[in-house]
Amino acid sequence: MWHRFWRLVSFYMPKRLYARSLIIVIAPMILLQSVIAFVFMERHWQTVTQRLSEAVTRDIAAVVDMIDTLPPGSDYSNVIRLAGDRLALKVDILPADPLPAPGPKPFFSILDRALSAEITKQINRPFWIDTVGNSNIIEIRVQMEGKVLRVFARRSHAYAPNTYIFLTWMVGTSLVLLMIAIPFLRNQIKPILQLAEAAESFGKGRPTPPDFRPRGAEEVKRAGLAFIQMRERIERQIEQRTAMLTGVSHDLRTILTRFRLQLALGGKKVDTAALNEDIDDMESMLEGYLAFARGEALEDTGSLDLGLHFDRLAEEAKLRGRSLTTSIVGEPEIIVRPHAFGRLLANVTGNAFRYAKTVAVAAVHKRGWLTVTIDDDGPGIPAERREDVFKPFVRLDEARNQDESGTGLGLAIARDIARSHGGDIALDNSPLGGLRAVIRVPA
Repeated sequence: MWHRFWRLVSFYMPKRLYARSLIIVIAPMILLQSVIAFVFMERHWQTVTQRLSEAVTRDIAAVVDMIDTLPPGSDYSNVIRLAGDRLALKVDILPADPLPAPGPKPFFSILDRALSAEITKQINRPFWIDTVGNSNIIEIRVQMEGKVLRVFARRSHAYAPNTYIFLTWMVGTSLVLLMIAIPFLRNQIKPILQLAEAAESFGKGRPTPPDFRPRGAEEVKRAGLAFIQMRERIERQIEQRTAMLTGVSHDLRTILTRFRLQLALGGKKVDTAALNEDIDDMESMLEGYLAFARGEALEDTGSLDLGLHFDRLAEEAKLRGRSLTTSIVGEPEIIVRPHAFGRLLANVTGNAFRYAKTVAVAAVHKRGWLTVTIDDDGPGIPAERREDVFKPFVRLDEARNQDESGTGLGLAIARDIARSHGGDIALDNSPLGGLRAVIRVPA
């Protein structure tokens, strides 16, 4: 039953965020003010009205007692004067006619109930009251022996008149709050709607709206920045995959052309060694292409020990005849995608081993970030060409003696892995005289 009830409420609730936000603001306000109004009406207003009605009835009872103490046929002018001067009551003595028939009671009859109860309690004689005829005056008639006492009293003497002021202030302040809340909510919802529009446009292949920028509350800004970063990563991956396909078609077409030439010119005597070399080149290229295209995005995060990884680098340096120094500041255990991050380090240090004699690797793990700096004494790369080496299939033959078997994907794969971890790679001049590569990722 409870589940069905909430399903029914959800069915009739507005579906848009702006309408729901207004309900979240308005509903508690209405509920709170309703409770306050009920408590005020039930306690304060009713109590004050009862006390005022009690005081007016006490004055009327005093006038009735004074009239009863006078002998029949006496002059009541002094009583009438005292009631007007001291009690603010206009008193008349009428002939002993029957009391008027009871009139219709007002819908909101707190005064009628309180005044009738007090007259019954204090005077205990037949009476008639009229609180409707004149909004500022209350008429009360009391049946006495041989006469009728008619009393006019001000409504404010028997009734709390400040209730409407309270209700007016309560409703007025609510309207002011709503006038402030509605534009504020609209301004807070607008960045979310713009973010949704930008995401929808990007999903349909259309350009992002030119006026889109992260704004609004901190959480909405973070969502907008995350969307922009996601869009840039996707666009960058599309560009890289397009360049990869172009490189694949070009390089493989070159090798296949060599196959045809060797078969056409060699006749029955085909150079098997050359063909095997071309096949090895093709396998190397295909492995590089597949590694770049596949990436390591499907790998789960885990722990990687930088100390063990640096030990393996030291063994590789010995095999290559290179000088390597390593250092670690902070905890050597990091949380990354181990195989992907290992490939990142292998690609960057592999380039350093290939072109330099001395390599220094330093890792600093502090405050949730890992910074790995690789310095070498190689030929380096000109500053204006450093971004180019991260593009797929780019080979800087003038800067370095590129391996002929290389595919130009090592640093492109490395940066792709670093950015998939939420970091990046930057190149700079090294104090050793060569190139410095700085890898910074959250870990």
